[in-house]
Amino acid sequence: MAEFRLDCMGEICPVPLMKTKKKLASISSGDTLIVYIDHSCAIKNIPEFVKGLGHKFKIDELGDGEWKVTIKKMK
Repeated sequence: MAEFRLDCMGEICPVPLMKTKKKLASISSGDTLIVYIDHSCAIKNIPEFVKGLGHKFKIDELGDGEWKVTIKKMK
């Protein structure tokens, strides 16, 4: 099980979501993807997307308007 990081700081929607989709498609089940975002739209879209696919996720606020979304690919 590997861990991958995706820095989407400074990028506006839909770019963070598109990059997350692409990276998730390239990693294996059981791997973890950590996405760093600072756009409020992405903090809504990314969790909705990964939840819909059945993956587990956790959101941590790093600072004012900055988040880390940790996604565990389940299938």
